[in-house]
Amino acid sequence: MKTGTFIVLFLFVLGCAQHEPKQESASNPQVDSIQELVTIAKTAKELSLEDRKSYLEEAESIIYSLKNDTMQLEELSKVSLVYMKLKDSLGFRKSNAKLLEMAEEAGDSKILGYSYWDLGTFLEGKGVVDSAFYHYKKALDNFEELPVDSTSQSLRGRMLYGMARIQDSYKDYLGGEISATAAIELFDELDDDYRLYNAYNVLGILATGMGNVEKSIESYEKAREYLNKSNKSNKTELIWQNQNNIASVHLKNKDFTKSKQAYEQLLSSKDLKNRAPDIYEKALGSLAYSILKADADVGQAKELISEAFSMNTETGELYDRARINYFYAEVLAAEGDTISAIAQTKEAYNIARETYNNDRSLDALRLLTQLDMGNASAYAQEYYELDETISEEERTKRDKFARIRLETDEIIEENQILTKEKQVWAYSAILLIVFGMGFMIIVSLYVSNNQLKFKQRQQESNQEIYNLMLSQQGKFEEGKQLEQKRISEELHDGILGEMLGIRLILSGLNEREDPASVEQRAALIEKLRELEEEIRTISHELNHASYEKFHNFIVSLEDMIDGIGKSSGIACSFNYDKKVPWDNLLGDIKINAYRIIQESLKNCVKHAKSKHISISFQSMEDNKLKLTITDDGVGFDMNKKRKGIGLKNIISRCKKIKGTLDIDSEPGKGTTIKITMPVTYVDVETSEKIDLINA
Repeated sequence: MKTGTFIVLFLFVLGCAQHEPKQESASNPQVDSIQELVTIAKTAKELSLEDRKSYLEEAESIIYSLKNDTMQLEELSKVSLVYMKLKDSLGFRKSNAKLLEMAEEAGDSKILGYSYWDLGTFLEGKGVVDSAFYHYKKALDNFEELPVDSTSQSLRGRMLYGMARIQDSYKDYLGGEISATAAIELFDELDDDYRLYNAYNVLGILATGMGNVEKSIESYEKAREYLNKSNKSNKTELIWQNQNNIASVHLKNKDFTKSKQAYEQLLSSKDLKNRAPDIYEKALGSLAYSILKADADVGQAKELISEAFSMNTETGELYDRARINYFYAEVLAAEGDTISAIAQTKEAYNIARETYNNDRSLDALRLLTQLDMGNASAYAQEYYELDETISEEERTKRDKFARIRLETDEIIEENQILTKEKQVWAYSAILLIVFGMGFMIIVSLYVSNNQLKFKQRQQESNQEIYNLMLSQQGKFEEGKQLEQKRISEELHDGILGEMLGIRLILSGLNEREDPASVEQRAALIEKLRELEEEIRTISHELNHASYEKFHNFIVSLEDMIDGIGKSSGIACSFNYDKKVPWDNLLGDIKINAYRIIQESLKNCVKHAKSKHISISFQSMEDNKLKLTITDDGVGFDMNKKRKGIGLKNIISRCKKIKGTLDIDSEPGKGTTIKITMPVTYVDVETSEKIDLINA
């Protein structure tokens, strides 16, 4: 069995197992009476247990008189669940067995799934985990027969998660990893952050069991990410549990420096002692052991162990007591008090055996062989026998789990074959009708397909036209730049040369002694010099302008953004990284980025009621670009909002350029769209030349 991590996960799954079938209409007086009786039995804590059971028995008698089979099953399912919550084992087993029988006859996969789930939860609580695994698998098989929707997907994921936990308890790590991974895939499709946290948590436990420290830490950190995104009321306590899990990985890997740091950080959490005394107690003992191994500080380790003993006395958790005794034995051994260390180790061993803590039992025997040299061989033999017994039991359970999966799959396959044989005759009878309808559908699809092809060609043409526009604009600017350079050269090489000659001639004429001539020529020379300087200035400016890069793509974006802003009255701001050679981007990136910005602005105008919109296009590390579009509009609830055509188009275009899309929005707080896309340039040589000129 596992440590406190497993216990917390077990409590989680019990919470997940609470289900309520859909309420029937209150128009049936019998159903109303049943619901009233069940509610009293479930909520009236002031009544004795026997009185509450009597209400359930009365509800059962009414259920069996109902005419509607479906109604019977749903109401009996509620009664069975309440029996389990009241911990009435006999009442639950009887009602559950009857429910399974009736649901099997009715072929109701939903009720069968719920019933097997309840039975698996009940057996797991009783410690009969192999049977619990079997019933979780049966529940999974029935849930897989339901139509695929968010509810059935969630039910399948929860069963896989429960199976993974049980597989971990018997060190079927590979099988557990397969179950947990399948659960993660389902919860990920549903964006179920809390259950993703649970699934990644058990994946971390499985990786720890396999000795894969890196994967274990990675799984726990991933679990933490999803936990932070969830809205659970006990999120703080779960975060502490997650920190404890990560610290325990370092401790098990004997990286005592990291485990010490992790436990110190956990223990510094505010209100940890009051709100989660069990975690606080575990962290104290583990920190004491880490300090002993990392710093050899026996004094501080003893203080922490003493406090852990005090906490354990308050909680009365016997399972954790063995762990503290073991750590204390290590501290006493380091201090040189071998006799006391042996006594503490034996106490740890006895408690571990009493609580079926096999791993701690083996640890205690291993330590006794080192401390009690006189009886070392006896302890070693006992260690060997216990290890063999545990290993054999675990192998048996793993084989049983494998057989359960195999046998269940074979039964499902046989049922599928029988179903297919029955369906063959039905399919043959309606084949002619289907053929006629199929012909009409094919014609309709043909017409629709042609329309779609036309729209696709039209879209491709639009993209080609846009690319041609950019290309033509680039050629126009290139011609203008060449013309500017030509004018610059003409001014510099032609006019300036002639004016220099005139100045030289005038300088020669200035040799005359006539004062009037000297004064006049000096004035002309000064005038020509000023004109020369002015023309040189113009030449330099024209020559510089000829080498400045004109951002055709950016200009197109600015024109579009300004146009939408003016037509809608929304204040739009646009900034971009001027170091990026935008015109050298791949055409697909430019056209899709342009359309994404255009679609986002249209959504702001139509739906967001924005007053201000900010667009930013910046470069990132790893050769990527980041596009951010932020508005101060009304926002929307991302959990309830259905994806419109505009948003689907943005997602589709983002996939085309292999980008990642992140949308953050809340009602009344506006919307932020972030797109990170890889960069591809079509003409690296030209880009390098432009960068050199700008430099």
